[in-house]
Amino acid sequence: MRKKISVNQLAVGMHLKEFCGSWMEHPFWRTAFVITDTKDIESILASSIKEVWIDSSKGLDVAPGETAMSEAESEAQVEAELNVAASSVREVAPVSTSVELARASRICAQSKRAVSSMFQEARMGKAVDTAGAKKLVEEITDSVSRNPGALISLARLKTADDYTYMHSVAVCALMVALSRQLSLDEAQTRSAGIAGLLHDLGKALMPMEVLNKPGKLTDEEFAIIKKHPEEGHKLLLASTGADAIALDVVLHHHEKTDGSGYPKHLKDSEISLFAKMGAVCDVYDAITSNRPYKSGWDPSESIHRMAEWTKGHFDPTIFQAFVKSLGIYPIGSLVKLNSGRLGVVIEQAEKSLLTPRVKVFFSTKANDRIKPEIVDLSRTGCPEKISSREDPAKWHFADLDELWSGMTGPVA
Repeated sequence: MRKKISVNQLAVGMHLKEFCGSWMEHPFWRTAFVITDTKDIESILASSIKEVWIDSSKGLDVAPGETAMSEAESEAQVEAELNVAASSVREVAPVSTSVELARASRICAQSKRAVSSMFQEARMGKAVDTAGAKKLVEEITDSVSRNPGALISLARLKTADDYTYMHSVAVCALMVALSRQLSLDEAQTRSAGIAGLLHDLGKALMPMEVLNKPGKLTDEEFAIIKKHPEEGHKLLLASTGADAIALDVVLHHHEKTDGSGYPKHLKDSEISLFAKMGAVCDVYDAITSNRPYKSGWDPSESIHRMAEWTKGHFDPTIFQAFVKSLGIYPIGSLVKLNSGRLGVVIEQAEKSLLTPRVKVFFSTKANDRIKPEIVDLSRTGCPEKISSREDPAKWHFADLDELWSGMTGPVA
């Protein structure tokens, strides 16, 4: 029997059916589980969640004398809440990057905690909660709809320690943006997002000393890591309601069009559209992120290098769509204008990949900082244009990410 109770009534042994509130408000990846530890109750009490649904047929009931919503009331309330949820309008209207960054930051932080919990449960042998994944992907998809660059760019600001978890969030967002560029329908876009979120699930079973090694892997260690697609596929097969597209991407996102990838050495026509998408998104986030053994490359430099690898590595059509979804100069890229000023890209233009909005902050002629100014290169009559990409390592700007994001550190 389902009952709605106050979080203050929770006890070890109860089967928690559902939280009353958004997934972003509670600290758990799963939405239905038996409470086995008082620490779980403490975490719920510390959150903003005030009420939950329990199932007394699968766990303990409320203590004698305590009140709870009756079964009939519960069923009616469930139906009413589902009707409200179904009729609610998702916020997807386009907004500027600066507006979306704050919301995207909250989504990134909660997503990282959720993916971390998912990996931890996988290590403990628990089934993957694909229902929870769908809710998370919906939030990420809505953020990408409001502004494609905000969450994708923030997810790049990860530390080496949380790379595995934030990489999953970033690839999810990149897959959603690429799906939109390829004009896939909503169901395909949602599946692509789930696939991106779960693509590295098998790394949950890799030895931590190998996964987080602060240096180049030996041949033996790399052989171990190369098992993660098949291990992730097994984990996902064991879950309830596994998405077919996610299963495909988890297993095949390291395949290459020339057949040199793994684990099946598939060639061009043997690799699905979604696995080809996953390959591009996975590599881009990997090379732009800080890792235990190297610093990430500049976004624009990464696009340039990936273009050189297209033959034999990526599907050319999908890679071209990927570039259109991000821009030739993605957010965070350091560029030089024809005036001699340096700036960081803060937003893409709607009509041209070559004319983003840039925040200029340095004069190469004076070799000194200048007052930051936003230049819209797409504005009619704008005399400025990008003359070159610049290597951030050459200039040693410690605050480059802060300049475009307004944040002083990695996503929490």
